[in-house]
Amino acid sequence: MKKPVLLGIVVALLSISSFLANAQDKLIRVGFNPGPYKEQFEKGVAPYLIKKGYKVEYKDFSDGIQVNDAVARGNIEANIMQHPVYLQSVNERLGIDNTGIVQVPTPPMGLYAGKITQLATPKPGTTISVPNQAANEYRAALVLQSLGWIKIADNSDAATFSQRNITENPYKIVLKEMDNAQQVRALPDVDYGLIQGNFAVSNGIKLESALKLESASSKFINVVTVAGKNKEAEFAKDIIAGYHSVEFKQYILGHGQYKGYLFPDYLK
Repeated sequence: MKKPVLLGIVVALLSISSFLANAQDKLIRVGFNPGPYKEQFEKGVAPYLIKKGYKVEYKDFSDGIQVNDAVARGNIEANIMQHPVYLQSVNERLGIDNTGIVQVPTPPMGLYAGKITQLATPKPGTTISVPNQAANEYRAALVLQSLGWIKIADNSDAATFSQRNITENPYKIVLKEMDNAQQVRALPDVDYGLIQGNFAVSNGIKLESALKLESASSKFINVVTVAGKNKEAEFAKDIIAGYHSVEFKQYILGHGQYKGYLFPDYLK
């Protein structure tokens, strides 16, 4: 084979390899659990990224462990479904180093009516469903404490919280731990349900129907999560820029379904 021909083949192969590598760099795969975050990203952030030449793919997961493992392994570039306290607990459980890079609008946890339809002083044995994850059961306990229904230890750690951290329960409330996804369906079987906002809104429950919403707290505002090694990657910086963009702010503030959400500072 003549040298010019061989050289031409080598150049062509290198060009194809470079094109494929660039195309891969411009692919962002994002994982979600049930909730409003996929719609926020798809309608408010993805258009910004697409204009910058990215291709975006969406992956649905049924739980928080799998979607974090997928980020750590590089099967997806990011996930949007969790607050930093839960993220840290999964990191410790799996021995991984995922990190949050930007906060996103988050529906707060709320106390919703089950068998009892009004907020009233609990009778002994009142049953309230709570998430069966330490960090989110801690959030639920804070709501009940704000109502004066229970008291938790001052040194309670959200990442390791359990009902053993409840120091006072004068009304003898029964907290029924259950999977987040089951809580909405279980409302007819309990007196009240303390339900994470994303599971409430994804099941058609309006935030304003809550008998009590949790107080705003930055540590419980959800974040976009990437692998620690990618926190300075170009795609991560572009995702942050997409959330900080005028287009995203216009989308969120222009849609009434986000009323009552916990907003990051960049939207205030």
